[in-house]
Amino acid sequence: MEDKTRYNDEELAEFKELLDKKLEEAEKDLELLKAGLDDPTALRESLSQSEGEPLSLEEARQLAMRQEKFIRHLQDAQARIKNKTYGVCRVTGKLISKERLRLVPHATLSIAAKQQTDNAR
Repeated sequence: MEDKTRYNDEELAEFKELLDKKLEEAEKDLELLKAGLDDPTALRESLSQSEGEPLSLEEARQLAMRQEKFIRHLQDAQARIKNKTYGVCRVTGKLISKERLRLVPHATLSIAAKQQTDNAR
């Protein structure tokens, strides 16, 4: 039996749906953060850390930057779906497991490749 080199169109459609939902949520979250940066009082009232303490303006800026980066990663993953390279590890060239992609839909590394990369640091 031959190893698969890419996910089929039906599988890609499943991941596209997941990515679309994640992107929509991420964009809404970013809008809230940006609105809060324009109105710091509203930010303090609407966003709080798990301990219930208000976020500082700097923390909100950092969150917004991280959210923008996450959105770029999701958009890049959507592009990989369009060109049918989604789910292929950029180090090994093998398919990333569906379980990993369901948890981290913008992943570009298999678990093994990620561990190698992390251990090399």
